[in-house]
Amino acid sequence: MTHTSETYDGDLSGIEGLGRVGGPAGRTDADRGRTGGLSGRIGGPGHAPAANGAGDPARPGTPRGTGGPATDAGHPATDATAVPGAATARVPGHTDPAAPATGTASSDHPRPDGVGASELVVTSEGLPEWLEPVARAAEAVEPEQMSRFLPPESGDGRQSAVLILFGDGPRGPELLLMERASQLRSHGGQPSFPGGALDPEDGDPATTGPLRAALREAEEETGLDPAGVQLFGVLPRLYIPVSGFVVTPVLGWWREPTPVRAVDSGETARVFTVPVADLTDPANRATAVHPKGHAGPAFLVESALVWGFTAGVIDRIMHYAGWERPWDRAKRVPLDWHA
Repeated sequence: MTHTSETYDGDLSGIEGLGRVGGPAGRTDADRGRTGGLSGRIGGPGHAPAANGAGDPARPGTPRGTGGPATDAGHPATDATAVPGAATARVPGHTDPAAPATGTASSDHPRPDGVGASELVVTSEGLPEWLEPVARAAEAVEPEQMSRFLPPESGDGRQSAVLILFGDGPRGPELLLMERASQLRSHGGQPSFPGGALDPEDGDPATTGPLRAALREAEEETGLDPAGVQLFGVLPRLYIPVSGFVVTPVLGWWREPTPVRAVDSGETARVFTVPVADLTDPANRATAVHPKGHAGPAFLVESALVWGFTAGVIDRIMHYAGWERPWDRAKRVPLDWHA
């Protein structure tokens, strides 16, 4: 088992370019760095990521945040023309009298039959309404809109996957994270998604291998039952230069939640969930600055500082799902020399 934080959440140079927009259109799944050969592709033609970077659903295409053009910790201002078909979305967890109540997905749709299943299904059928913007964004977003660090054309890099698992908790929509044990020499105390490197038994890295790996690692690290997870999307593969890992972010809906815990206390300090409303709260957002000068998005939630690869992916999901709210990019959080 390769622990996610140790593998992915290293030097911020791996995510300093997150947020670039305007990648070439008309790419194939292979060009886009997606997992090919999946049944039940989500969405369809015409779905595009939300471009309302300012977080105002009434004003799609407004430049992001308060920091001005292309200078904010690797987050260029959104070019409304680069992402056509801007969508709007209700921010989950925030009061909206006109919005429908969050529902529970139907249990009669296809689902993974355990990690060892010969075939894994990716479907958006039965998702709660609040999660649909994430599914649409996952279908439409281009690799360059996620990061400037993309897998090498040579095919080099160790194939890996993380599970980005959304659930419906006591405080509304939430996201599952874990925190590395503080005594670890590398990135002790750092939050991350569950995940790790693909094993040979996971199968083809170009098809269902990342799906199986994401579920397997999540089960090994948090104890969750993968049978209760509906996979509904796959984001473009990203590259972590500092470690040489090619990471496939796999999106899941925790349709049937099960108890979770830190399975190995020597590696994991805790497993916890974060309300999406807290992640979108501007008061909990900041720019993390590494001692080497690299900078990237960060979240101060659940007594933790979420930064690096994990924070970068969360930032992009919120942006393209239309959940992002204006936040102060000048608010800086320094990382120590051991980060």
